[in-house]
Amino acid sequence: MTDDHEDRPTWGRPGERPGAPRAEDQLTEEGVLPERPRRRMTVEGIQSWVDQSIAQAERQGAFADLPGAGKPLRDVDTRTDPDWWVRGLVEREQLDLYEAMPGVMQLRREKAGFPGSLVDLADEAAVRTRLEDFNERVLADRRRPYAGSGSPPVVGRVDVEEVLQEWRRLRAERAVAEDEEHAQASEADGSAEHPDGPDAGTARRRRGWWRRWWDPA
Repeated sequence: MTDDHEDRPTWGRPGERPGAPRAEDQLTEEGVLPERPRRRMTVEGIQSWVDQSIAQAERQGAFADLPGAGKPLRDVDTRTDPDWWVRGLVEREQLDLYEAMPGVMQLRREKAGFPGSLVDLADEAAVRTRLEDFNERVLADRRRPYAGSGSPPVVGRVDVEEVLQEWRRLRAERAVAEDEEHAQASEADGSAEHPDGPDAGTARRRRGWWRRWWDPA
């Protein structure tokens, strides 16, 4: 004996009632969901469907309070700059491309920082060694082969004695500023009750030493 259900035709998806409309189709007819483009729609039809979907999203508030609303788009036209993505990456990630710069550009940047970049060196001999090493690297860069139609870019050497003089001036100014800060801190803490106290005398002697060292006359 065979089962009569095995001979009956089957149609529809499992769990759906044959002949009943789909829930998605009903929502589309009621305007809750936008109508999807059919397979053989024209370009105009697809564009119309996209416009309708955007308009419906606007009505529902999907684009409300978005970051950057009402502001112009940045880097919209990048056709004139072939390296726009590199510039954007450097700006976005705040990268320091000092090591990627050509040698002569690195030397120029280092030279531009003198003598301010040497103020933390407390020993004059260390400053002189740093400056002499810079001049040697400048000469080594000039000896490198150069391939190009124009003259190779160069950087000039530094005058060691001139930079040392500026370094001494900056160190003296820093010492005076540190003495003034120390005096102000002592007054705030109440330790400088007398103008001729030990702290005031030490500060005056230190400032006088810097003045005599800087200006022997």
